[in-house]
Amino acid sequence: MENSAANRRTAALKKSAAYAKAYEDVEFLNRNELRPVRLQLELLKPELIQFEHGVHSTIVVFGGTRVTPVEVTRETIKSLERRLKARPSDKNLATQLAVARRVFAKAKYYDEARKFGSLVSSQCQLGGGCEFVIVTGGGPGIMEAANRGASDVGAKSIGLNITLPHEQEPNVYITPELCFQFRYFAIRKMHFLLRAKALVIFPGGFGTLDELFEALTLVQTKKMPPLPIVLFGREFWDEVINFQFLVNEGVIDAADAELVHYVETAEDAWKYIQDFHKGV
Repeated sequence: MENSAANRRTAALKKSAAYAKAYEDVEFLNRNELRPVRLQLELLKPELIQFEHGVHSTIVVFGGTRVTPVEVTRETIKSLERRLKARPSDKNLATQLAVARRVFAKAKYYDEARKFGSLVSSQCQLGGGCEFVIVTGGGPGIMEAANRGASDVGAKSIGLNITLPHEQEPNVYITPELCFQFRYFAIRKMHFLLRAKALVIFPGGFGTLDELFEALTLVQTKKMPPLPIVLFGREFWDEVINFQFLVNEGVIDAADAELVHYVETAEDAWKYIQDFHKGV
């Protein structure tokens, strides 16, 4: 009887949270006091894995999650047109249709992002090399297109996903071994730029603008070396950001407005990046 009681007590001790190894105790690791450890792990894990895969340099592609292929956007428009025809006085549907048509006008950028991913990857991952590897935020839209372009030519590409209240699924074109998930935006931002040799930015929303201005600030303040910051679609960007107004107002220098370069095609973007690095 004594042995039986001792065995039960030993089993209970081994089941206690205190007995679990610290690095295996998820509840412990999620405590507020362990935030510094979590930050360190999020920095270290992707760093080690990319090193193991021989990823030496990257090109970061940002852009809107809502910029989808032409056929997808076209179906959305057709559906809204049918619904509006049945309810012609529905102002909300009319607004949705107008927005869908504006998104459709940007569907060409999905194709350009995909083409860019293919173009760069086919030239920079020869003979097992991993230079200028495409890296995105891992989600849909423009990110999917860039990863898809790399996948089209059998090349590796990276996805840096982030946990959000509405969970973002990683797009299926990311190389599985290079598909990461982050809790902290700050560490994710670091990984976007640690190996970056260029930033290619397509029309997008708050997240795209956030990454653009983060990079501009770091280059302007010389916290990171100069690199090509390429904006696709000058018409869009001239509406969104009036750099000349900032210069005229004296809040940035004229040289700061020259930190960005505008393009319309994947070929032009790639040529500019290549020319930039030839001159460095």
